[in-house]
Amino acid sequence: MDKVRFGIIGIGNMGSSHALSLIHDIQGAELTAVCDTNPKRLQWAKEHLPSPVLAFGNPDDFLASRAMDAVLIATPHYNHPTLAVQAFENGYHVLIEKPAGVYTKAVREMNRAAETSGKLFGIMYNQRTNPLYAKLRELVLSGELGEIRRTNWIITNWYRSQSYYDSGGWRATWAGEGGGVLLNQDPHQLDLWQWTTGMMPARIRAFCRFGKYRNIEVEDDVTAYVEYDNGATGLFVTTTGEAPGTNRFELTGDRGKIVVEDGKLTFWRLRVPEPQFNAEFTGGFGQPECWKCEIPVSEGEGSQHKGILRNFTNAILHGEPLLAPGEEGIHGLTLSNAMHLSSWTEDWVELPLDEDLYHAKLQEKIEASTFRKNSGDGKTLDVSGTH
Repeated sequence: MDKVRFGIIGIGNMGSSHALSLIHDIQGAELTAVCDTNPKRLQWAKEHLPSPVLAFGNPDDFLASRAMDAVLIATPHYNHPTLAVQAFENGYHVLIEKPAGVYTKAVREMNRAAETSGKLFGIMYNQRTNPLYAKLRELVLSGELGEIRRTNWIITNWYRSQSYYDSGGWRATWAGEGGGVLLNQDPHQLDLWQWTTGMMPARIRAFCRFGKYRNIEVEDDVTAYVEYDNGATGLFVTTTGEAPGTNRFELTGDRGKIVVEDGKLTFWRLRVPEPQFNAEFTGGFGQPECWKCEIPVSEGEGSQHKGILRNFTNAILHGEPLLAPGEEGIHGLTLSNAMHLSSWTEDWVELPLDEDLYHAKLQEKIEASTFRKNSGDGKTLDVSGTH
């Protein structure tokens, strides 16, 4: 094989962008087919994609065509696991958009299907290509920061107006999207939170506010407190209702503090680890000597979506390790599911997550969702490119 033939299910905003990237920018890749249930998107494909690219109006015909080697899924959230499983069963490599799905129970089934298929599985966690977070992960996992004591991420620069939510009846509904800021805007941060530290919390207590700032069903303001097995604590604060917003990720270890903000990575490095200083110092007031270090990081935001596409293509062709294995999508989703469940039950949520309880609570929300009431049974598979 000298080229990977890609087919895309869902050619909305992201799917169409990926289509053009595959055509113009990804060496070793070839776009051969697209699929969408929306006739307008199929018309767009006819007008903007080369004539050899096949267009299908339903996923069954698309997957039966054998017109591709790999399937890229860019549909509404609920369909990611369902379509991925179907693609694996038909013998395709699979790359999914974020999030991995809406609830971990379905995502776990998708991961099992990937494992048994023997095919490659990736997720579009394009922020893993960002040099800032790649360098942060390197510093943390190498031990430069020492043992993690605290993680704080304030990510409130997701401002969305009411008109944004009003642009589609499926937006910000339990039946249509399955969540709000945690599932739509924050999947990258929830992934990076655990990816850069190599740590998942042991338990979570979250306070989600549903429709606090906008007329929507789902959460638009979240404050979550987490505890880790080693005694470290963490805080995750996010909203779509504040302007101007903040994006500041701060990690404290026993060897100092690292802050990622405004495109910079700053390391306040202790000359002597805090536990050693505390054991040896006898002067009463005092603290370890600290050096403020501006860590050099490559300029720009990395290769982003094209970088993931390039990496996935090279993984198929040349065995290059995946930067964002699809199986890892369950980690960030576990965090958002746990935050929802903690708010719904007004209690701590222990990890591993009680997936059956979360799924049952989610079904209650779906049953009462305005999108479900306005669109029939709410269970029809929709592979239109809506995001």
